[in-house]
Amino acid sequence: MTRVLSGIQPSGEIHIGNYLGAIRQWVELGERLGREAFFCIVDYHALTNPLAYDPSTLAQRTFEAALVNMAAGLDPERVTLFVQSHVPEHTELAWVFTTLTPLGDLTRMTQFKDKAAKQEAVWSGLLMYPVLQAADILVYKADTVPVGEDQVQHIELTREIARRFNALFGETFPEPEALLNPEAPRVPGIDGKAKMSKSLGNTIGLLEDERSIWEKIRHLPDDPQRIRLADPGDPERTVVFTYLGYFAPKELVAALKEEYRKAGIGTLVVKRILFEEMMKVLRPIRERAEQLKKHPDHVMDALLEGARRARAVAQATMEEVREKVGLLLPAKRPVYR
Repeated sequence: MTRVLSGIQPSGEIHIGNYLGAIRQWVELGERLGREAFFCIVDYHALTNPLAYDPSTLAQRTFEAALVNMAAGLDPERVTLFVQSHVPEHTELAWVFTTLTPLGDLTRMTQFKDKAAKQEAVWSGLLMYPVLQAADILVYKADTVPVGEDQVQHIELTREIARRFNALFGETFPEPEALLNPEAPRVPGIDGKAKMSKSLGNTIGLLEDERSIWEKIRHLPDDPQRIRLADPGDPERTVVFTYLGYFAPKELVAALKEEYRKAGIGTLVVKRILFEEMMKVLRPIRERAEQLKKHPDHVMDALLEGARRARAVAQATMEEVREKVGLLLPAKRPVYR
């Protein structure tokens, strides 16, 4: 692992699923790789469905996504943190990759099929989403991509695109590997069923009001087969213990599971413990976010500096790509013989 790239959409409030599945891992990778860890707020991806986002709030959401990531531990002086649209080489390379990607490869993407089935009008941006994602990754020649398990198929497509480009135009891009978070590859929503998702409204926000968080925890579904308090429960059948495993010490989780199986403890007690353990993690993030909100220029300056560093890499890649695909370069003149 020499360079990583990952991104997060500014399509809504950053939630604990984002933190557990991505941001916490980003912080660890940043500590190891420094500025070779590239993390971007992928605002162009938020445009995939023009009816699903509010253009009057996109810029603010993009800024807040960066702020929350910084509050959660990403140090922009250590890593390269930037906004996707601030580096135009992403979309330039995406067009080159579009010309190399068979339509069938895109229509077979599971996410495309699932989302398209729910839409009356299927926008082409949804189809082309993984091509832009491939450009996000390969414009930095990243060899490692921290993703959730739902994105693994897209990384496989990125590898195919890199392989195809290399075969046609010469060795240029690495074939990146997906890096899954073994501790939280798929964080369930508060319904205990679907993956936590802003679009489904089943999230707990990193900066959400504590009373609101407690109300959501209080109403988390219990083991459906535990009717009475005296009934033994199965902790593997309730999202309460899933969340507890993300935030509480392993010894505490194991002890509570044992008591729950013996009907020695009620779910409400476990939920109170979950709330306190969760807030031990979230309160420091909230405090840092409040401080950053008082200094918005600090956040914006960090993003612009990150884009400057990122663009230096992306421009070098695009110079190489333009030459290899045969474009007329401004610095070169054709020679006739």
